[in-house]
Parts: sequence; C-alpha cells; structure tokens
Amino acid sequence: MPAASPRQEEPGPDRHPGASLRVVLITAGQGDAVWERFGHTALWIQDEETGKGAAYNWGIFDFGQVNFMGRLIRGTMLYRMAPLDPFASLEEYRAAGRRVWLQELNLTPAQRLNLLAFVEWNALPENRDYRYDYYRDNCSTRVRDALDRVLEGALRETMEAVPTEHSYRWHTRRLLQDVSWAYAGIQVVLGPRADAPLTAWDEMFLPRGLMRRLSEMEIRGPEGGFRPLVKEERLFLESSRPPAPEEPPLALPWFLGLAVLWGGAILLLVRGGGEVGWGRRLALTVLAGGWALVAGALGVLILGAWIVTDHVFWHHNYNLLQVNPLFLPVPFAFVWYLVRGRFPRWGREMAGALAVVAVVGALMQLLPGLGQANGEVLALTVPMDLVLGWAAVVLASTPGTDTR
Repeated sequence: MPAASPRQEEPGPDRHPGASLRVVLITAGQGDAVWERFGHTALWIQDEETGKGAAYNWGIFDFGQVNFMGRLIRGTMLYRMAPLDPFASLEEYRAAGRRVWLQELNLTPAQRLNLLAFVEWNALPENRDYRYDYYRDNCSTRVRDALDRVLEGALRETMEAVPTEHSYRWHTRRLLQDVSWAYAGIQVVLGPRADAPLTAWDEMFLPRGLMRRLSEMEIRGPEGGFRPLVKEERLFLESSRPPAPEEPPLALPWFLGLAVLWGGAILLLVRGGGEVGWGRRLALTVLAGGWALVAGALGVLILGAWIVTDHVFWHHNYNLLQVNPLFLPVPFAFVWYLVRGRFPRWGREMAGALAVVAVVGALMQLLPGLGQANGEVLALTVPMDLVLGWAAVVLASTPGTDTR
C-alpha cells in the first residue's frame, strides 16, 4: 500500500470487522484528452489483513456501447462503475504523466465497512451503469455522494452552506483554456444555467474540488468532538505538466480580434470600388456567406440541444440571438450574387433583420435577471452580424440588384 500505514485498532474479540479496512481517495490531475482536463477520482478500499483491495472507479465509458453517438448527442450517455486494480491504475497515471494525490480518510470502522458494502453493491452488473452528467453526476460526484451516505448527510449539510464565487462555466473556462476549439465551443453552447454561483457541495464535481473540500471537512468522532475527515494527504506522483490554471484566461480580445480580421476583410471587399469582378464576388461569398453558414449551423446546434436533448446546461441559451437557424438562407443570397452578379432583396432584408436582433440581444444582457456570461461570444458575433447586414444592404443597392 503506497500511503503510510495508519495505526490499526488493537486486535481482540470485540474488534470491529471494518477495523482492518483503509479508505483512500485517489485524485488524478489533468491528462491529454479533453475529458481528462478536469481530472479524475476513485475510492481505494484496502483490507490490510487479507491484502485484498480495489479502486472503485465511476469514470468508465465505452465507445462501443450501443448507440454511443446517439446517447452522446442527446445527453444520455451511460457511464459505469467498476472495481479496478489500484496499483495498475496508479501505474497508468504514472505512464500518462499525471499528478496523483492520495488522501486516507478518517472514517470509523463501521463507516468503512458500510462504504465497502455500498460500493460492492454498486459494482454489481445490475447497479453499475448510470446516466452521466458532466456537472451533476460524474466520477467525482459519485464518490462525494458515497461518502456523504456513510457520513449520514454531514458532508452535504456542511458544504451546501459554503458559497463560492465561481460557476460551472468559470471552472470549465479555466480548465479548457489551452484547448482552443473546446474552449470556444463550450462558450457558445453553454446557457445561463452554467453561470449560477456554486456552493462548495456543487464545486465537488471537480476531483480537485472534492479533494480540497474533504481536506477542510471535520466530522464528529465516536467519542464526541470533531476530527479532520482526512487523516493523511500526500502527493504520490509528481508530473512535468504545468499545474492546472487557477483562473480563466482573458480571451475576449482573441474573439474580438477574429471579428476584426474576418469582418474587416468583408468591409474591404465591399468598399473596394471599381468593377466587382467574379474573384471579388467569390471572396465575398466565402467570407460573408461563410459567416452566415457558421452562425446558422451553430444556431441549429443550440436550438436542437434545447428542444430535443437532455443537455440542460445548453437550454435557454441567449446566444441564439446572435447565431440562429435563420442565418442559413443567407449564404444562398451570396451564391446568387456570385453567379448572377446581383444580390437579392430578400437577402438584404433577412441579413439586416438578423443584425438588428443581434444588437437587441446584446443590449438584453444589461437587463437584471437576463443574459449570461457570454461577453466573448458577443465580441465575435455582434460585429460579424453587423458587418453581414451592412454588406447585404450595400450589395443590394448596387445597379442590377435582383428585386425579388
């Protein structure tokens, strides 16, 4: 057993059957895959007398499960729990270059035995599968809930009374900041529900959050009074990886910079003067029509998630006022302009109306009780929607405009 051996209860005829058990929380730091950026956790229960032990792991999923993609899209993906070889698990973390912390928990023999009985029941084939939720029901919250069960609700009662200044979005931005495509995507799809302030109980959806809060927890001892829940804590595996970021990045300038570059190119093409040849029309179709296609596709994704999936943190997303399915016809107006040299009036009216909606949506963020923490998305989408609307108005006003 890697952690230092605790003092065992004295043997004797009245010795509790749970006295030989040790409970150790394994917390792994960040890995390479996107889903490993949040860390991982497992419960290691070891019988010091028999030498038998297992790391109970609630973070197992299978790409080969029936209808994996359908479940992933609908937000109904199945994870399962399984007892794994703790030493093999630690070796995997070592090979992957991930930090690992071990915390031995200061539970009574009865609580240890109760916990072992519960996790063994949970590992049975009929009980091991569960519907995964990345924030509310994951490997870390399952461990939290199992510990709260043997502590008779004391963990939840204590931690729900502790407010934090952070949200699910805040932590997600912090931990995904070096995976740019995932960072940008999550900012677009998360709705206002992800911005609600968390309690310490909620914050234990993160393995490191669980680890930190357990180290702060005190529980009532069998003889009265209180004692720390964590008996011993140590860093078991070091890593050459940089530590997980403590704060989200200042990414708004990057979103705004992309809008300046992309939108600025459209403005230059529209105001270029002289005869508008096929090459310039093609560039406008790719840049302006391309933005409309991106905005429309993102709108379909967000609206579809709201209507037909269980991704509840995507619901009621105010980003739909800047990107929505109504953008999808606009690229066809630019294709018409490319082929015929005339921009249709319906394209002008639609792009102009969408620009107005984008501005109104941005102003709504100022109203109390509305909006969400989407300043980065607004920095990209509002300028782009305004440029698209302005380009459509200018192109539709040129001689030879299609008036249909």
